[in-house]
Amino acid sequence: MTSPATSCQVSKKHVLLSEILAVTSVMRKNSRWASGAHTLTARDSALARDLGLRRSTPNTNIQKNGRLSQEADLMGGFQQLKRTIWDVDDIDALPLPALIGPFFALIRSPLSNGPITSAALSALHSFFVCNLISATSLSLELALVELSSTVSHCKFEASDSSGDEVVLLKIMTVIHDCIVTSSVGPFLGDVEICEMLETVLTTACQMRLSEILRRSAESTMVSIVRTIFGRLHTLNPTAEEARLLNEEEPQHGEISMSVSANVTDAGDSLQVSEELASSTQHNAVSLEDPERSAAPEVEGSSHALSPPRPYGLPALLELLRVLVNILDPNDQVHTDSTRLTALGILNASVETSGTVMSDYPSLSALILDPGCKYLFQLARSDNSLVLQAALRTITTVFQTMRKHLKLQQELYLAFSIDRLAAPPQLKPISSKKNNPTSPRPSTPATGTPILGPVDTELELDKGSPVPSRPPVQPARGDTRDLMLETLSQLCRHPSSMVDLYVNYDCDINCENLFERLIEFLTKVGRQAKLARLSLRLLAIQGVYPWQYSSASDAQHLHSQYLCLDLLLAFVDDMTARAEGRSEPWPSEFILPDSLIQDKSRKKLVLTGAARFNSKPKIGIAFLEENKLIYSDLSPEVSRTRSLAIFLKSCTRLDKRLLGDYISKPDNLELLKEFIGLFDFKDKPIADAMREMLETFRLPGESQQIARITETFASIYFASGPAEIKTEDAVYVLAYSVIMLNTDQHNPQIRKRMSIEDYQRNLRGVNDGTNFSPEFLQSVYDSIRKREIVMPEEHTGQLGFEYAWKELLTRSRQSGPFLMCNSALFDLDMFKTIWKPLISAIAYAFISFDDDYVIQRAISGFRQCATLAGHFHLPDVFDFVVVSLSQATSLLSENLPTQVPNYPVVEVEGQSVTVSSLSVKFGTNFKGQLAAVVLFNIVNGNGNALREGWTQIFEMFQNLFMHSLLPTRMLQMEDFLGGVTMIPLRGGQHSRPAPRSDGGLLSTLSSYLMTPYGASSEHLVPEATDTEVESTMCTIDCITSCRLDELYAQTIQLDSEALVAAIRALEALAHERTITKWKQESDELTTAFNTSSAGDGTFTLPYDPASVFLLETMVSITCQTSRYIEDLWPILFEHLSALLSASTHYSVLLIERAVVALLRLCLILAQKKTLRDQVYVSLDLIAGLPPIVANSVAEQIVAGVTLILQNRDIVSSQTEWNLVFAALRSTTSHPEAARSTFDLVLSFVTDGQSQWMTPDNFNGLITILDEFANSAGQSIMVPQKGRRVPSQPPPKRSIDIIYDMKRFIAPFADSAGLKTGQVWRQYCKQSTNPSRLVRHTAISQLQRLLLGPRFVYDENDHGQVEEIFNSIIFPLVDELLKPQVQQFDPQGISETRLRASALLCKAFMHFEVREDRTKSDIRILWIEILDLLDRLINAGKTEQLYEAVSESLKNVVLVMNAANILVPPSQEDQRDEHQRTLWTATQARLERFLPGFLTEVIPTPQLQIATIGATVYPTNRTANGLWEVAQVDHAPPR
Repeated sequence: MTSPATSCQVSKKHVLLSEILAVTSVMRKNSRWASGAHTLTARDSALARDLGLRRSTPNTNIQKNGRLSQEADLMGGFQQLKRTIWDVDDIDALPLPALIGPFFALIRSPLSNGPITSAALSALHSFFVCNLISATSLSLELALVELSSTVSHCKFEASDSSGDEVVLLKIMTVIHDCIVTSSVGPFLGDVEICEMLETVLTTACQMRLSEILRRSAESTMVSIVRTIFGRLHTLNPTAEEARLLNEEEPQHGEISMSVSANVTDAGDSLQVSEELASSTQHNAVSLEDPERSAAPEVEGSSHALSPPRPYGLPALLELLRVLVNILDPNDQVHTDSTRLTALGILNASVETSGTVMSDYPSLSALILDPGCKYLFQLARSDNSLVLQAALRTITTVFQTMRKHLKLQQELYLAFSIDRLAAPPQLKPISSKKNNPTSPRPSTPATGTPILGPVDTELELDKGSPVPSRPPVQPARGDTRDLMLETLSQLCRHPSSMVDLYVNYDCDINCENLFERLIEFLTKVGRQAKLARLSLRLLAIQGVYPWQYSSASDAQHLHSQYLCLDLLLAFVDDMTARAEGRSEPWPSEFILPDSLIQDKSRKKLVLTGAARFNSKPKIGIAFLEENKLIYSDLSPEVSRTRSLAIFLKSCTRLDKRLLGDYISKPDNLELLKEFIGLFDFKDKPIADAMREMLETFRLPGESQQIARITETFASIYFASGPAEIKTEDAVYVLAYSVIMLNTDQHNPQIRKRMSIEDYQRNLRGVNDGTNFSPEFLQSVYDSIRKREIVMPEEHTGQLGFEYAWKELLTRSRQSGPFLMCNSALFDLDMFKTIWKPLISAIAYAFISFDDDYVIQRAISGFRQCATLAGHFHLPDVFDFVVVSLSQATSLLSENLPTQVPNYPVVEVEGQSVTVSSLSVKFGTNFKGQLAAVVLFNIVNGNGNALREGWTQIFEMFQNLFMHSLLPTRMLQMEDFLGGVTMIPLRGGQHSRPAPRSDGGLLSTLSSYLMTPYGASSEHLVPEATDTEVESTMCTIDCITSCRLDELYAQTIQLDSEALVAAIRALEALAHERTITKWKQESDELTTAFNTSSAGDGTFTLPYDPASVFLLETMVSITCQTSRYIEDLWPILFEHLSALLSASTHYSVLLIERAVVALLRLCLILAQKKTLRDQVYVSLDLIAGLPPIVANSVAEQIVAGVTLILQNRDIVSSQTEWNLVFAALRSTTSHPEAARSTFDLVLSFVTDGQSQWMTPDNFNGLITILDEFANSAGQSIMVPQKGRRVPSQPPPKRSIDIIYDMKRFIAPFADSAGLKTGQVWRQYCKQSTNPSRLVRHTAISQLQRLLLGPRFVYDENDHGQVEEIFNSIIFPLVDELLKPQVQQFDPQGISETRLRASALLCKAFMHFEVREDRTKSDIRILWIEILDLLDRLINAGKTEQLYEAVSESLKNVVLVMNAANILVPPSQEDQRDEHQRTLWTATQARLERFLPGFLTEVIPTPQLQIATIGATVYPTNRTANGLWEVAQVDHAPPR
């Protein structure tokens, strides 16, 4: 419309005169009106009266023609108006009713026809446009009253239908001008507003009118409604509500509206107003006063009326009442078209009012009930237009009044989810039984199913029965899309999901709507696409019924998009809250902790109720265990009462089962307590019975019903009911109520009980008297008018009405709907739904090809990862990684151990390997997207990852096998060669059987390096340009993934994440080594039916991936030594498993395992708490089989050398023994042996590197013995004609051993070194097969025993005996063995000669002493003689005979000089010891040297004759030893 302020630039008088001319011109065109155009009867009469003249009586013909008189009056009105305005200059000075009164009269006149009425209405429109009718007009209020009555009661003769509809259209225009576009609208009263609205609304609902007129009226109505409901923002709610309550009878009529959808023919004369307003009053909707009368017409002078009050809440309330009542789907008067119109108008009114409507309790109450009730029923309409309009209105209502619609929203959302996610109905429900058809097409039937929520939580225990409820017809096709769009619109507010969780999931009496909604959205997102693939699969999945198979692909995709979009919107909102864009929790709300506790308690209650519904005893035990019952015990609350309180308050119990349980004989006390919880004070018995029977369902057994009735009678009678005299009377009356309820409302009973019958049946039961007729009448009427609906008994409209009543009852106690975009509950929400949420996002990412969906899914992955890190939920992060990794196609189920010969090409100066993976991955754009997203998420968020490391490293492994990893990740560190690349192929796949000859070392050493070579067994294929291009795409993608950065970030991980990463690596490595060997060996054993596979002969081929995993694991650990205590057990378990079965794996893998173990030992050495693990590791290395130890000897020596650089690492003899055991395993390898010898030499040699302790003394001698033994092992080599690699000189080893004698004395004094053990060490090499080693060892042993630094206790004869028994005697015995002689037949005689000399000299040194004359040396001496006898007879060489005889002669002479061996004399003064010794000596010598003793000692005088050597006893030394000067005979050459 054009604005009145700027539309008219001419005078108002001109406009008024022009409109008068226009109207009268139309009137004159009609012959009827033309005859009365010049009649001035009224004017002539006035003139005669003014002049005092008497006029004659008018023509009787004119008087008889009343119609002509009326026409003349109407025409005269305009003539009079013209004269009036010509006499004034400013028409604004005239009252407005006087200016427009003739127009009103013409419009109201039934004599008018369509064109005339149309002209009059056009004039009114011009008056509004030109501001003639304005807020400043005189008597505006009275004019508006008359205007309202005029347009509402417009009458004219019918002509043609199109012309008549033009009149109606202009009526709509005038009403629109009056209320909307002009400034006079606020001055209208409530009655006037209602009259105009009734006119427009009725026009919009007239089905016989044209579509364009009805749509125009509807548009006008919407525009008016937006205007009048906009006044709610300026009105005072309190004052308006008070005005509504105190409103007296209206001044101009009743504030009431009625709407008729049908009109009847009115014959030839069409009186539009009558038809619109009152012709169908018998069908009118008048919910407050059905018998109301039409508003009276305003006739006569408008000045008789007083101005009305400006319209306000009463008019708006009446309009809202009419609109809501039109929506009633059970009202057969109105059609779907009428409801569609009403829905549009209602939606406009709620949109305009906004949240302000909630400030007006009268309006809110109308929306809450019955507005929502009718809207929810229309949400089941089969008419798509009605459904769309109803859903739009529902959405608007929830958006504006959500705070007051908590339970209504719960009902609608649960109903929507039920329809959208209903299971398939394999058998259609018969409409005759459960779904009576509607009397109106496309209107929900009266048998509307209950729209209550289905609680999935009750199925926590499988098989637990839940309260039954009727199935909901699933939505199909466009209906489904429409409902899903509406659901999405309702839940798109940033706080929607939080609000659902707080208000419903945390309310024990409400359904878990948040969880159900997410479950529905995620299932649709994953399964909708399956509908296009397999109908059979759909039936299994149970998301879309089988009826949906006819739906198009576009519909399924649209559903998926909506669900995914809603899910991602939820994630986006939660992420925003996590970033700080949240609202503080209002202080007036329930405390968040209390809500979270309620949620936990709700979960327990649901579980307990489910178990109770399955088996009451189990349920009660669960409730007691979780303190849901019996926790409130007190003197006032017994156990039975506590249970009764729970059973009565829990709405999740099966009411049928509850009634059966409490009425059992064993539960009589429980029944009394249960019914005792009701307050029956001053309640009629019908209401009391209704209240009780709505909490449980009566069982079917008569005895149980009797028990319940008896208990009720007792408790009800105790409340003191009026007119009931005995408890028995209550019992009978209660039974009668049950029977009466069945009689009145059972559809199978045709003849109903009358009040007389009811009174007759109860005659005399009130203690022998009758109840009063009024009392029984009240009971009868209560039951007849309002059925006692037992739980779960009805499913149709009656059931819906009952459910709605329960909802209203609950809504008065549930409190307001809490709305706050708070982040306090995000953790609990996210923990509840993260798994299906991420699964749905992953499914969308994998399945959809739409770029927008993929982009949104990627964003969802990022946000879920962000939330996982924010909430410290590693499981969530792992799930994101797992989901994305599956989409990358970089995971390989069967990764081969042998890498094929892939072609290598040069691209831009870079060597590129064109592998199968690089080609396939390069063409998989979605996989590349997933990889980039995955690694970008993991980069910087490694601490949030746990199990997901397995997928990360599995992808690393796959990329490694195809040469796609960065160079830094392909290297392995070594003690010897620094950093080298991990080889992808090995030269040999099995280890040869070990051989006992020394030549194996050389052959094996050269063979062991073969894994570093490349195999050329297969031809290398050529790479095509397309494959190269795909490979370059793959390389670019891998570069974008920044794998090297992720690898570098692993050393910055926290302990928990790092342990998880190492465990993942170990698991992958274990699978490729230990597990694989066991599997293949078992397969081999089974195939050949033998156990040979497990005896060490089967070896796995070289697997580069296992080396890569091991190197990665160790490299990360070495760089994170701060967490070695946590990581060591994982690595050691794997390494020990490899090394314990080292012969089953490739050489390189075992070598890397040894290097890894030693590298870790270097770190362990720095940790005092883990130093013992160093020796466990060394013991493991020392136990390697010789062939394996030889292959890794150099690595062992290098590692041990680095470990021993820390002098604090070894502190006991046991530890040294383990170190030397590891070193001894390297002596068979030439290069390693030299390194080991150098290390030992550094310990012994004086200087800073010297490291000699009592603990390592024996160990050093032992290892030096090992080096000396190497000379003996080489004795056999010349016999085989082989060249022996250079070893450390054995003589040097013996010399070092002798040099170590200088440490014996200090170690014996300070550390208690056991010299006996040392002595044994020194005699080992005296029997070495090498002649040089033997002679050097005997010489050094002699120097040791006879030298001045030899430490022993002179007074302890046992030590002397130990020297002989442990050192000298075993040495001589060993030399006398035939196998020793075989090593060196020619040189063994000289060795024996040296041994005999050592034997004799040692005896003289230790035993032939002046202080030892009293010692009993007979046994020792005889043993010496036995050995000398064996030596002479063993070699049977002259040289040995002479040497032994000469040595023995010296001994005998010295013994004689020392007065030990004394010959008999004439004066035999010898003691018993001397006599026995001489006799034994003489007897023993006679065996192999007859006459020798007599020859050497002929007389008792001290004379010693020697042959070849002379011994001269000289002065005794201070310690009593003889100083003997001798000249040894040099042995013949």
